[in-house]
Amino acid sequence: MAASWQWVKFNVSLPVDSISTQLIQAAKRLGAQADRLEFAAPVAFVYNPLIYAWDAHEAYLRRYGNSCKRVIFVGMNPGPFGMVQTGVPFGEIRAVREWMKIQAPIGKPPREHPKRPVEGFACKRSEVSGQRLWGLFATRCPQAAEFFAEHLVVNYCPLAFLEESGANRTPDKLPVEEKSKLFSACDEHLREVVRILQPQWVIGVGGFAQRCLQRVCCGDSPRIVTVLHPSPASPAANRDWAALATAALQQAGVWGPLIPQRSS
Repeated sequence: MAASWQWVKFNVSLPVDSISTQLIQAAKRLGAQADRLEFAAPVAFVYNPLIYAWDAHEAYLRRYGNSCKRVIFVGMNPGPFGMVQTGVPFGEIRAVREWMKIQAPIGKPPREHPKRPVEGFACKRSEVSGQRLWGLFATRCPQAAEFFAEHLVVNYCPLAFLEESGANRTPDKLPVEEKSKLFSACDEHLREVVRILQPQWVIGVGGFAQRCLQRVCCGDSPRIVTVLHPSPASPAANRDWAALATAALQQAGVWGPLIPQRSS
């Protein structure tokens, strides 16, 4: 017995040929704005994959951001073995290469921490958060095009921050003045993404993304839902994150139940 997923269809009449172009232009602006910012210790290295991994990010937006979306998932910022390596949000290498069928040359940031090299698609490490997120989506939709027909995943902040030790530093831990400048650009970009894609739902992947959405998305549309972040640093996420996320999305009405499909 095969299985397929029941979706509520979201139909709009827009010039879809311009949608991915608008997303690409917005991402270029964000990447350039973020690249001009300066950050003090304990931040020692800043990676901007919207610059050095642009080819892969553009391919992602052009291939899968070419229509309005019913649902947008929003993450925090690039992970060291995900978007830092592939240019795709939550970009676990196998999911990007084998499920999304995206592979592109990846450059290098101007300054690279020796413990966190950018190896692109040759990186042997796996981004657990991305593995869980994209793994859930691939389970629901074996063909990536089926998922992206109604969904897109973006990150709020395009930058990854590393301390001298190589430890990851999340954007919410930055000083107030640094956050103010960075978040102003990120808010504007997120607002633009929502305007372009016109989603019914925006999903904050974790509490930080939820707060960003609450700040940017005013009013009743789109509707905001939060799912637990899939990071292995979260004990709760290590207890069947996929089931917890699915339950939250189904309870909110974002996703429908699994509908068995009779074999012919």
